[in-house]
Parts: sequence; structure tokens; C-alpha cells
Amino acid sequence: MHFIPEQLDDYVVKHSEDEPKLLQQLTRETYQKILQPRMLSGHYQGRILSMISKLVNPKNILEIGTYTGYSALCLAEGMKNGGELHTIDINEELVDFQRKYFDKSEYGAQIIQYLGNALDIIPKLNATFDLVFIDADKDNYPNYFEVIIDKLNSGGIILSDNVLWSGKVIEPLNPKDLSTKAVLEYNTLLKEDDRIETVLLPIRDGLTISRKK
Repeated sequence: MHFIPEQLDDYVVKHSEDEPKLLQQLTRETYQKILQPRMLSGHYQGRILSMISKLVNPKNILEIGTYTGYSALCLAEGMKNGGELHTIDINEELVDFQRKYFDKSEYGAQIIQYLGNALDIIPKLNATFDLVFIDADKDNYPNYFEVIIDKLNSGGIILSDNVLWSGKVIEPLNPKDLSTKAVLEYNTLLKEDDRIETVLLPIRDGLTISRKK
């Protein structure tokens, strides 16, 4: 989704960092073989995730929603030597696809996959995190926040994707639309929770950066 004119958006992408070749390959194979390829973070947002991760230089990263592994590889680019990236997805059919690309990268040994419900898995993780990326089912965004906030180190960052939800956040709410209701609740939660400070960026479908105080 474009929130600025497409021609200007193209200019922005053209004058941003190039997409690594491995991620170009991952994108092609995702579009060839996997359902809903638009769920990929993609070139531009991927470079944003990479840049933020490099600025944070996290030791431990948590990702909720792996899909085909594109965003995990972007986030891993900023990870400290010896760090770990823990990524969770509920789709069993994507595990081998993810691992193939993780192992093609230089970060394969540092990326740990989990299969299942993130709300069950996260409380059992024996780690705290410097960077968290939330990009899974929108209905559970508020719940994800509650289970990760105490595992986020002071000064740590939460990145939340799709927080503009194709513009539905400013449209009249359909009471049956639980996903939009959850995104609205989540955006309010990030704004009002005094444990964090938040900026919502109109990048692609909306990306929020929240920093734990």
C-alpha cells in the first residue's frame, strides 16, 4: 500500500540501499511457491528493518511471525556477534523453506526457529531481548505486547508492522472486524502505556517504533 504517490515512492526506493541478492532469491521463490506473497516485508521495508537493527545492535532479537524468513534475515544483519534471533511462526509448512534461506546466510547458526502459538512459546523463553518485531495475526497484537514487555530490556525496541491496516484505522469500525478492532486497541495501548515511548511511521502499511524506558 502506498501512502505517498507511487512515482515518489519509486524514487524513495531507488535512492535507498540495494536489496541483498539472497533476499532477491527468497522473494522470487516466495512468489513462485508460497501463498500470500504480499506478506513479505519486501525490499524497502526490509532495508528499514536492517537499518534499525544496525542502529540498535541487539544481542537478542525476537520475531513474532516468520513467514518465509525475509524480515528475520534483515533483522539479523544488525545483530551482535554471538547474538541470537528467535523467530516464531505457526505454519508448519514454512519451516523447511525458512531454514533453507537461513542456512544460506551467514546467520544460520544464530537463528532459532519455533513452531507454534507465540503466546505459549514466549513465556517459556529463557532470554531477554533488545529488539522485538511483531508481524503476526493482528487479533493478538495487544496480547503479544503483554507477554513481551517484561522480556524487553530497558532501552529495547519493539517494531510493530501493519499498524495502519490498509487505512482501516481511520474508517468507521465494523463491529465484526476483529482484526481492525485489535489494531486500534494496540495503537492506543502503545500510545498510552507509560513504560514505553512510541512513534508511528507511515511506512508502507504502517510501522511503529516503541522504546522501553
